[in-house]
Amino acid sequence: MMRWIIPLLAVILFSLPTRAESPVTVETFTLENGMEAVVIPNHRVPAVSHMLWFRIGSADEPRGYSGLAHYLEHMLFKGTDKLGIGEYSQIMAAHGGAHNAFTGTDYTGYYVNIAKEHLPMVMGIEADRMVNLKVDDQEFLKEREVIMEERSMRLDNQPDAVLREQMMATLFRHHPYGTSIIGWRHEMEALSKEQVFDMYRRYYHPNNMVLVVAGDITAEELKPLAEKYYGALEKGEDLTRDWAVEPPQRAERRVIYRDHKVMQPTFSRYYHAPSYVEGDTQHAMPLSLFAEVLGGSQTSRLYQSLVVDQKVATSASAYYNGLDRGPSVFYVSATPAEGVTLEELEAAIDEVMQLTITNGVTPQELQRAKTLAKAEVIYARDGLQSLAYLFGQLWMVGLDAEFFNSWPEKIEAIAATQLTDAAKAVLVKHASVTGWLLPEDEATQQAQAPSEGGNDDV
Repeated sequence: MMRWIIPLLAVILFSLPTRAESPVTVETFTLENGMEAVVIPNHRVPAVSHMLWFRIGSADEPRGYSGLAHYLEHMLFKGTDKLGIGEYSQIMAAHGGAHNAFTGTDYTGYYVNIAKEHLPMVMGIEADRMVNLKVDDQEFLKEREVIMEERSMRLDNQPDAVLREQMMATLFRHHPYGTSIIGWRHEMEALSKEQVFDMYRRYYHPNNMVLVVAGDITAEELKPLAEKYYGALEKGEDLTRDWAVEPPQRAERRVIYRDHKVMQPTFSRYYHAPSYVEGDTQHAMPLSLFAEVLGGSQTSRLYQSLVVDQKVATSASAYYNGLDRGPSVFYVSATPAEGVTLEELEAAIDEVMQLTITNGVTPQELQRAKTLAKAEVIYARDGLQSLAYLFGQLWMVGLDAEFFNSWPEKIEAIAATQLTDAAKAVLVKHASVTGWLLPEDEATQQAQAPSEGGNDDV
């Protein structure tokens, strides 16, 4: 899983130009079997970023079978009748290609960055493994050990990651976004080869797939290749995503996690928020600017008040993305200064947030947020993989190129009152989860010896 791409995506979206720039050229077509293709021409270098996106993520897993989507992502690298174990990676490396895959709540994706001349080879191999996956029982069980170890390294042995997982599970008690993307350990241990292949056959077909190619190519050039390699794939069932709806949260919730590996306490708070496609979507863009004013940089309200003036924190930030197919989350976090308790820090954070909402943002703060939101456009627009990822995610959540190209004008048109209206509607305590990450105290140490994965009590 490459969750690091999400912050990168925010940088890309927030770096659109203030001046009038030509829109990014995006060409599209659809094959007869339903596969959509998105082409982003960029002829500066003779290379392409080839991405296959599937509308299948952790939110689509049957309840009780978490980790299936991520497990299946791993299986795709095992082989087919034509490809032996490990041969896929060897071929890509031999041709100078870089490849990987990622699983999110809303999608699974596979990418290869490679010289344009090798694109037909890539598409032929990808078409094969998207329908002809072959894994024997021994390899299946071996890979289960790999994903279990991945969970241990990236989550169980990282106290901050454990807290995040528990906070999401507490924020979303009914909606599938509350389920761990990599999977709950006890459910991962029970996943069977039959379950993984059932998901493969149900979701991996062309009308549930979007091909995104960015680089030295046009739709006119790509379409014959797509028809040759992907056009022969058999159309599958038209799927709907009927996710459970999270009921309104009416009481604030708290998660306190203690672990012997924690050296520095931290404060976090997650608020239920709309996304660009679900809920009160009119608040989404203003929330992105409010997050910048509140805690987007060292000039923000939280940082200046808590770190610079009051000296009760060593860091303080706020973050909002909004590019989710379902509901989204507004994040606030801070680290206390030495000698400051989390109770004291939380009270100071609440005061700054309330003052910002009550008094509103200044014209200078609003303009700074808009400027920062558009500062790095040249770099964002020139990247192959970054743009391919961005447009793939837009398509996965139901947006398109018009959303990207109209972003600057829409951001510029936002008024200061829209920021405070959005904050008043979203940043309410009864619709939040507050998390404290703490060292293991002496009483807990005496009652229970520390385990390798830390104390799981929350």
